[in-house]
Amino acid sequence: MIRTTVVGSYPQPDWLIDRERLKTRLPPRVGAAELWRVRADLLHGAQDDATILAVRDMERAGVDVVTDGEMRRESYSNHFATALAGLDLENPGSFVERVGATNMVPRVVGPIRRVTPVELRHAQFLKDCTNRATKITVPGPFTMAQQCQDEFYGDQRALALDYARAVNEEMRDLAEVGLDCVQIDEPYLQARPEAAREYAVEAINCALDGVNCRTALHTCFGYAHFARDKKSTAGYPFLSELNDIVVDELVLESAEPNLDLALLGAIATKTVVLGVVSVREEHMETVEEIQTRVRAALEFLPRERLMVAPDCGMKYLSRDTAYRKLTVMVEAVHDL
Repeated sequence: MIRTTVVGSYPQPDWLIDRERLKTRLPPRVGAAELWRVRADLLHGAQDDATILAVRDMERAGVDVVTDGEMRRESYSNHFATALAGLDLENPGSFVERVGATNMVPRVVGPIRRVTPVELRHAQFLKDCTNRATKITVPGPFTMAQQCQDEFYGDQRALALDYARAVNEEMRDLAEVGLDCVQIDEPYLQARPEAAREYAVEAINCALDGVNCRTALHTCFGYAHFARDKKSTAGYPFLSELNDIVVDELVLESAEPNLDLALLGAIATKTVVLGVVSVREEHMETVEEIQTRVRAALEFLPRERLMVAPDCGMKYLSRDTAYRKLTVMVEAVHDL
């Protein structure tokens, strides 16, 4: 049977985070404590409870490999990125997002270092609350090097490699918990392919060195909530290069951009976790629609190298929509 998973995030409950405020601003790259509805001394317990809800939804939907839903994060990257040393978070910098808007970002003022584990407790919590296969995500070194204002290194490769060493320390610790997979999120491989060709493979491979569990790399064209023109995407500008990354799985989106799946032929040996469900609130796939996309993928990949997932994180969907999309996805592959 073709296995199912999620990319990472799942909708956070309205009682936990101000979802309307979350959706009307760019994804936070620095801290955004004002988004939480629960006071600080109760927040960790509330996030634990929300994690259990997310895991139970994934289990009820029938998903094979579950995550913690990233309930503790304001965005996929800032929870880890802002925990590192070498940053001035009180006086953030700025950069232009892929959608063309300016966002606040960490300002690098010293060597990037991981001073303490960031997701280790959360990974153990996930392991303790499910019997299913588990996955935790971390932001990738190339993307973090793009999402900051460098005032220390003056060398993007050196900056990315120090981010990679911090990610590597985190991934090694996460693997020791007994997770089935640790995933690196690298959306900016597609947003900045020219820079990626210079040093991204080297940095990501550094982050993966010695990680003793299955590993995945997710790359995409951005959250559908913000990226509204994905159907104009001709394909992944940074794809064949992913063959040189020492990762087990490549997590790619295809539903929203409606990509020609012949591009999968460029992936030589890795398992592809293919996005077959859009993460737009207004579109609900049918079983037949998903099956058509999966069958098209099987023309270019052997069945044993294919898994399916939503296109990207489900963070900006309503919980009801996210759950229904997962159930339809699971039903579709069970009938194939």
